[in-house]
Amino acid sequence: MTTSQKIHIALNTNKFDESVTFYRGFFGKEPLKLKPGYAKFELETPGLNFTLNKSAHAPKDPSSLNHLGIQVSSAEEVADATKRLAAAGFTTLEEKDTVCCYALQDKVWVADPNGYRWEVFVVKEDDVTDKNDPALQAAASEEPCCEPTCCS
Repeated sequence: MTTSQKIHIALNTNKFDESVTFYRGFFGKEPLKLKPGYAKFELETPGLNFTLNKSAHAPKDPSSLNHLGIQVSSAEEVADATKRLAAAGFTTLEEKDTVCCYALQDKVWVADPNGYRWEVFVVKEDDVTDKNDPALQAAASEEPCCEPTCCS
């Protein structure tokens, strides 16, 4: 028997309509299911079941969730995502050749109407800590990790 696995993320939002509009643009597709107070997006790549749930209990401080992300396999995919997100009218922050979480990455950041931060990123080099470059080592060890200034 072959099974298919995918990640499921369910976010509470008190800005339901704005969030549906944002995620249409972010994912580049329509919700599979859209009901009053509920939207479900199904993505094949990456395997994701993503839902929005209208709730008065949406976090007042979305920074309690550090961030969400979609890892892609090339810098070209990050560039394509950047163009698509900008065309959808989102404020983006691009980072190229940035050291984050001890890895060399290209990425683009956006924030949804609730303040949840998303990155689309590629890891160009997974571990920069054992390099002889003091600048890379210093950048890799800086705290906090993955804190974009665009989305806070």
